[in-house]
Amino acid sequence: MKFSRIALLLVGASFFACQTENNEQPTDATQSNVSPEIIAKLANYDVNTSNVQKVDFMLPDGSTTPMIQMEGDIHMSEDQIMGLPNLQGVTGKNYHTNNLVAQNTVIDIIGYTGGSNALSTKGRTGLQWAVDNYNRLNLSIRFNLTFGTNYQDKDMVVYVNPNQSGSGGSAGFPSGGAPYKWVQIYGLDGFSNNVNEHVITHEIGHSVGFRHSDYFSRQSCGQNVNEGSAGVGANPIPGTPSGYDPTSIMLACFSGSTNGEFNNNDVTALNYLY
Repeated sequence: MKFSRIALLLVGASFFACQTENNEQPTDATQSNVSPEIIAKLANYDVNTSNVQKVDFMLPDGSTTPMIQMEGDIHMSEDQIMGLPNLQGVTGKNYHTNNLVAQNTVIDIIGYTGGSNALSTKGRTGLQWAVDNYNRLNLSIRFNLTFGTNYQDKDMVVYVNPNQSGSGGSAGFPSGGAPYKWVQIYGLDGFSNNVNEHVITHEIGHSVGFRHSDYFSRQSCGQNVNEGSAGVGANPIPGTPSGYDPTSIMLACFSGSTNGEFNNNDVTALNYLY
């Protein structure tokens, strides 16, 4: 393994209205239902708890499962949060998390095509382009893409949440050497293939271990808020900027004019970790 901890992938788009063109819109949030124990655990990990929410996270078959949402588009179960290891020494100056997908892993990824949770034509195109972009880099992880409805044995599932307002996506972080399984997108039919490519690439980035490149400020959303370590670390990647990178695909908010491609710093980060 080139590196033993998850890195922050520097990818994103220029700022647009973060409430309408955002990589992380809330999902059916019930803020008052987050337990004090969860809040305390996240606060201990330097997470900004003002936007931590308990949500009903929709799965591809339309059922829901409870999740804790942070950073807008990142989800973890309560058990995952309470089981977080000791991360002493992680500071707000760092840029990557502490888990990665195991090296030499072939990730079976499926674009869901069933019912109201099916990817649109643009969504399918965006997913194909996103996977092509990752595989083109010849990393130690590769993606095997199929489309269909038999997702249970897949490593990663990309699908639509038709009940979510706004435009964007959501995912989570890896655990146990495996990528995060559930990648949602929503509200993207009115945007270009490139925007669909961008959002899916961004959420896949989270699923293999990358944080927002502007986690320290959320500047792409017109904010000045430090997301903290989010319980999974935020450590710097050599050769990438320590400050704001306006064209990274992992910026918290995206622009409707994005081209959906990695910039040079994104490629540096991916090659360093994988």
